[in-house]
Amino acid sequence: MLFNKKTLDKQLGNRPKEIRYCTKCVVSNQRPRITFDENGVCSACGYAYLKHNVIDWKEREAMLVELLDRHRSKDGSYDCIVPGSGGKDSAYVSHQLKYKYGMHPLTVTWAPFMYTDIGWQNYVAFKDSGFDNLLFFQNGKLHRKLARLAFELHGDAWDPFAYGQKNYSFHLALKFNIRLLFFGESGEIEYGGSMQNANKPFESPEDHKDLYYKGSGLDELLQHGRQAGLFSEEELANNTFPFYRTPTYEQLHKLNPEMHWFSYYKKWVPQENYYYSVENTGFKANEVRSEGTYSKYASLDDKTDGFHFYLAYIKFGIARTTSDAAHEVRDGHLTREDAIALVKRYDGEFPKRYFKEFLEYLDITEPEFWEVIDFYRELSPHLWVKVNGEWKLRHTVWGGGVDDQ
Repeated sequence: MLFNKKTLDKQLGNRPKEIRYCTKCVVSNQRPRITFDENGVCSACGYAYLKHNVIDWKEREAMLVELLDRHRSKDGSYDCIVPGSGGKDSAYVSHQLKYKYGMHPLTVTWAPFMYTDIGWQNYVAFKDSGFDNLLFFQNGKLHRKLARLAFELHGDAWDPFAYGQKNYSFHLALKFNIRLLFFGESGEIEYGGSMQNANKPFESPEDHKDLYYKGSGLDELLQHGRQAGLFSEEELANNTFPFYRTPTYEQLHKLNPEMHWFSYYKKWVPQENYYYSVENTGFKANEVRSEGTYSKYASLDDKTDGFHFYLAYIKFGIARTTSDAAHEVRDGHLTREDAIALVKRYDGEFPKRYFKEFLEYLDITEPEFWEVIDFYRELSPHLWVKVNGEWKLRHTVWGGGVDDQ
């Protein structure tokens, strides 16, 4: 086991020690980079009010059309890149760009760690509904090592996926000379996080390390992997991980690609994206709800997804149900009381369905898994306390925590 009682997740030092919950939804102030106003309303709810009541979406769509007119090819060649899995959101964006706005998108997919059956089925249905697609499978040996390092040192094995999800499309933009890239929604704005880009349709790759990589990225992981002997010098000698990194400034400057959030131009409602993708790209929800939440249609692709959300629960005391229910409260699909009941029932549920495969993928034992989990709980004494040998949350949104009694 490489574990050495160390974390590289710099978000953990910024958590408020006094836990508060948004007065409108169910998210807490433990979510990284979220802010609360003087009325106890979180920044995501504040943005949702603007989204549903203030922003002129006709004006935003006119801006979108102007942007697309500047980039649309006249000979049918690719004129934009859409990264995505073929899930409901990327399917919605791709279909809108091609069939409503007359663009010629090249869709690109950074493969998940381990496809689920429904994830693969939806990917195939998406491309077969009318899209060219490039699917990139990583070097499995090296990708697994990175995931293991990220699990131990970041408290989240998901991070190597995040690196490629952000950067792969930029590399393809350079290779195919395509200047326009369309991502789906800004998670920082929609789900609660930094509002620094709230009034812009784009973000800079320079923001990625702090907003998405927990303040330490690929190179920090590789340095620790080298020191621990997990990566050989030969594995690290060449440019082994090009698509995990943002292209250099010099590379980007030659093309000057434009990255845009589709959610800046079109009101973003995940439930409506689901209905749209079912009708237009053959998307199907899972037959059973996803572990850790009540929904069946979001984040279905990867057998490891449940552990990404479970580790969020360990580090921040909020997990997948909190995220899903909070967004549906903001969109008017749930009351806060309904959301609290769902959080109480499902948030933090252990993702046992693929636990054995997750352990095998990371090449760790079950005791080693729990050693990492307990370490991150021990780093969070304001969140967790041991009662009669069992870990308990100190505070919950429904008032059922140890210190809420």
